Amino acid sequence: MKILKIIGKIFSFIGIFIGGLFIAIYGMGLLFCYGPSVHARNLFVTTMLETGQLKFVVGMLMSDEAVEEIVNANSMAAFAPEVDDNLINISDNENKDTIELKEIYGSTYYAKMLIISDPSRVKLATIYDGAWKEKGVTLDKLVNDNNAIAGINGGLYYSDSNKGGRPLGLVVKDGDIEYNNPYGIRGLHLIGFNEDNLLKIIDLSGKNAQEVEQVIKEEKIRDAVAFQEEASDANNHFVKLIINGEKREAKGSGSGANPRTAIGQRSDGTVLLLVTDGRGKNGHLGATAKDLINIMSEYGAVNAANIDGGSSSSMYYDGKFEMTSVTFYYSNSSWNLPTGFIVEKR
Repeated sequence: MKILKIIGKIFSFIGIFIGGLFIAIYGMGLLFCYGPSVHARNLFVTTMLETGQLKFVVGMLMSDEAVEEIVNANSMAAFAPEVDDNLINISDNENKDTIELKEIYGSTYYAKMLIISDPSRVKLATIYDGAWKEKGVTLDKLVNDNNAIAGINGGLYYSDSNKGGRPLGLVVKDGDIEYNNPYGIRGLHLIGFNEDNLLKIIDLSGKNAQEVEQVIKEEKIRDAVAFQEEASDANNHFVKLIINGEKREAKGSGSGANPRTAIGQRSDGTVLLLVTDGRGKNGHLGATAKDLINIMSEYGAVNAANIDGGSSSSMYYDGKFEMTSVTFYYSNSSWNLPTGFIVEKR
């Protein structure tokens, strides 16, 4: 009986603790949503809507109409231009074999950027060997198994239970289509490089698999992944950041604040690989769409795109993780991934 009493007290303590934690979180949410700061409210709502598991919190605190109004006021404007290859002249690049690692600090994020002068060194690594597996691999394995020096996470994939073995949308490696299933993905975009080492950001919305294959052939795509352009109260993905030197208009912050991964290219072909933290890591919420646009513009991007972020955001360079997943368990690793952009050794 004494043991049962002890067990009962333990469960009672756990129940009180969980209840108190819920009340604290709920109260904090109310403070953000109905406190004096409109900016804090908007950032809280848009950020929570971008998470995989906590979207429901916003619905508990606010009406659908209020949420929709906030999302509409903090979203990306339509942006239709296509990449003009003539604005990139790789022959102007005089530093063919350099890699720089930069630290970037913002009010709600910390980031690192790899600057690769030779765009031909940036390739796609995948786990595909004639078939996709149920489980992917961490970013360091993708980098090291391909004798590369650096890498970042790649495109869309099934992330359930951190299996990470199956991509979504599109994967092209060395000119070969390893995955092509655009059906049911709203606002699908191709992000990658063609045979001339130019960064391509192509809207594939509404195209079937045969039409996507035709685009890949016509554009001579060598390595590419997919990401999604979608804005609603259920999601807030965005792709194009800067096209032909023109910055995309962002209403408000453009999005919530979260871990992000982005890729860009300067006029001389130099490639920019950016990863930010967020979701509480280092005490930061993360970067917004406007943050990404401003960073890429500051570093000279003519073209730039947002790719898969959140808990997938990671960067590996010269034998160690420079940016890692946001969960405690993966504090010095990454989630399992099917693809990643890597930088070849010289």
